[in-house]
Amino acid sequence: MAMELDFSSVLDQWPLFLDGAELTLELSLLATAAGFVAGTACAIAMRRGGWVARLCNVYIEAIRNTPLLVQIFLMYFGLASLGVHLSAFVVASISLTVNVAAYTAEIMRAGLEAIPAGQIEAGECLGLSRAQLYRHVLLLPAMERVYPSLASQFVLLMLASSVTSQISAEELTAVANHVQSENFRPFETFILLAVLYIVLSLIMRLGFAGLAYVIFPRRRRLGTSLA
Repeated sequence: MAMELDFSSVLDQWPLFLDGAELTLELSLLATAAGFVAGTACAIAMRRGGWVARLCNVYIEAIRNTPLLVQIFLMYFGLASLGVHLSAFVVASISLTVNVAAYTAEIMRAGLEAIPAGQIEAGECLGLSRAQLYRHVLLLPAMERVYPSLASQFVLLMLASSVTSQISAEELTAVANHVQSENFRPFETFILLAVLYIVLSLIMRLGFAGLAYVIFPRRRRLGTSLA
């Protein structure tokens, strides 16, 4: 039998898809910002050593070696069993942040380790404070070196946010599941869903490329690739 594609019933639900895409972006950007801060803090702690570094290593290995869906379930049902009832959006945000922070920590650690020791010594000889040393000599150059990897990781985070539909977070995939259960057009629904994720990925990549031009003026002046 020849299959006939009919997108009319799917496209009629475009306001729902827009709401889902908006929530997906909100989740992704919130987790990206918080995860970058937490991951960078872990990378700095691991560089300095001590018991905090060991705790960060345990956290990173635990997160990187367990599925995101399991982490979300542990957070959602674990907190509920302790009497802490949070909305699906809050749990999804926390879970995604905890997840992406572990990967960000490893990426930033690689960037920090790539900074030559002589560059750090030069900063110390110039009398830079610890804060100035980390900002101008360590963090910005390290972030510049690993920026493409960071941007790709954050785009992957946005795509991975689809699993939060399993705890009823009304993001894009949850909306698609709801729509296809009503119109019985799963193939058309998920084709549209794939297209929307591609569009969101391109939007995020363009956004990160634009951000790079702002925070890395040296690369902008050189005209080199930023993302």
